[in-house]
Amino acid sequence: MIILEIAFYVFIVVVGIQVCFYGIIFNSLTRHKIVKPNQKNISVSVIICAKNEAKNLRESLPLIMTQSYSDFEVILINDNSTDDTLQVLESFKENHSNIKIVNVKPIEKFWGNKKYALTLGIKAATHNFLLFTDADCKPLSKYWIQEMSSHFTNDKTIVIGYGAYKKIKGSFINKLIRYETFLTAIQYLSYAALGQPYMAVGRNLAYRKEQFFEANGFMQHMHIKSGDDDLFINQVANATNTTICVSKESFTESVPKNSLSDWSLQKRRHISTAGHYKLKHKIFLATFYCSQFLFWSLAILLLGFMFEWKIIIGLILLRFVVQLINLFLASKKLNEKDLPFLSPFLEVFLIAFQFFIFIKNMISKPTHWK
Repeated sequence: MIILEIAFYVFIVVVGIQVCFYGIIFNSLTRHKIVKPNQKNISVSVIICAKNEAKNLRESLPLIMTQSYSDFEVILINDNSTDDTLQVLESFKENHSNIKIVNVKPIEKFWGNKKYALTLGIKAATHNFLLFTDADCKPLSKYWIQEMSSHFTNDKTIVIGYGAYKKIKGSFINKLIRYETFLTAIQYLSYAALGQPYMAVGRNLAYRKEQFFEANGFMQHMHIKSGDDDLFINQVANATNTTICVSKESFTESVPKNSLSDWSLQKRRHISTAGHYKLKHKIFLATFYCSQFLFWSLAILLLGFMFEWKIIIGLILLRFVVQLINLFLASKKLNEKDLPFLSPFLEVFLIAFQFFIFIKNMISKPTHWK
């Protein structure tokens, strides 16, 4: 009985923490007003790093090259591909004078390190304003460059965008991947809106070239294979120099993994970088995950013993109402309207999956980006 009483009071605290996250912190994204900045005619370098992406590049590059923007170049980095990637890049260059190709050869010191390839691409960029995406990403409008670049100001040197995953009907794995991407985006966009940016995704990110070199590039974490996007942002971003762009014309979309094992490998690389975040960011993220885990664990325990079940059910409903309201509003902003209704079901799977990844990464670390 004493154990159940302790669990009961812990559960009350956990629900309070979850309500604070969903009702206050994550609400900063839903409250964020999408303001159209004055259009800027700044010169932009779009940077795409590709490793064995011939098929994806044939589909994505036409959408990049036909962007409605007056002054941009495209830096295409071939990171030691073994397929036809280089040939595809060269075929596009023949028809577009604003394409530069950086052909990266492997060296032992930086073998399998995407950051080395990106550094060479950034050095090759002519312009100061850099816009990054992946080889398998497609901009969802012809105004992608315009929307992302318009958020640069004298103070705002980093622009964090949203990179979605394509919807595949009838696929549970697709729903789970998209839900995890959606929930992660709510977190990093909300914290950035609150002046506490801690990460971004390389599928849709912009910053100034001078910012990169002032920070000595990726050298602070070059020994870590992943993290060219989130670790760099965690290092240099702050309330003064960072803003977000969440207009629908600024979104990109990628084709997600189609199996749990492939996605697991991808997430292992991504999650392995979180341990290198600043302490305050690790505390925020750990508190959210632990409160999610405890919410479900304690709810099942207390209801299983019917301990103060009326209060428990009331607290569960309170948490779900606050959560679903916030997720619904965020889904309208990020164009993921089918996800909130499945959130209780998907959340359980996601918590279990993330716990599995955490344990797996403790046993062995992923070594290279592709």
